[in-house]
Amino acid sequence: MSFLELHHVTKSYGAGQTEVHALIDVSLSVDTGDFIAVMGPSGSGKSTLLTIAGTLEEPTSGEVLINGLSLAKTSRDDRARLRRRTIGFVFQDFNLLAGLTAAENVSLPLELDGVSSSKAHRAGVAALENLGLGDRANRYPDELSGGERQRVAIARAVVGERRLLLADEPSGALDSANGESVMRMIRAACQRGVAAVVVTHDAQLASWADRVVFLHDGRVVDQTMPPPDSASFLEPSWPARPSP
Repeated sequence: MSFLELHHVTKSYGAGQTEVHALIDVSLSVDTGDFIAVMGPSGSGKSTLLTIAGTLEEPTSGEVLINGLSLAKTSRDDRARLRRRTIGFVFQDFNLLAGLTAAENVSLPLELDGVSSSKAHRAGVAALENLGLGDRANRYPDELSGGERQRVAIARAVVGERRLLLADEPSGALDSANGESVMRMIRAACQRGVAAVVVTHDAQLASWADRVVFLHDGRVVDQTMPPPDSASFLEPSWPARPSP
């Protein structure tokens, strides 16, 4: 079953001669448990795709559905509730709050959604334990390594009943070993039923995905399956910019 659907989504900024098309007629379907990697050169629309899928921006045209619900038919409050309960974000710079412990960072989304502090804390610690960070629950971000901070960010993104994980270059600040560890954790979340869309520039890391979607100038130009047991694959040749 498709959990995330984009139908002919276009996103434009500005108007007239200054108009810029970040996405052009993008259609994408992500099933429950799917791990989708998104690749493409800088400025190809990868981050815009994530912000629209995560309800942080609205498309100029087209339709976005999450679990069968059209976002065009939801209120701002409904979309905020969807982000708190269903969608988890992982940012390249982690976005952890320095004054909170690892467990407090992970449990914060639950508390903001009305879960009691004690119940949210237990869920946060359990999420950290699932990622091998149970002994770091009471540490502050500046007491953790880069790889540990990224795992805390992933725990925060999947805590509770989150069913859609959106990650923007989650391994960009990590070495190759920690980068593969992050991808392994995302794969494990997908095996638990989470649908994941991950932007990455690294073809070796993208080989962890079920499908790789290539963007160029705001358009989907190719979709491919990584070769079995392969750590890398060739990106397609980017086509010329379509004529206006």
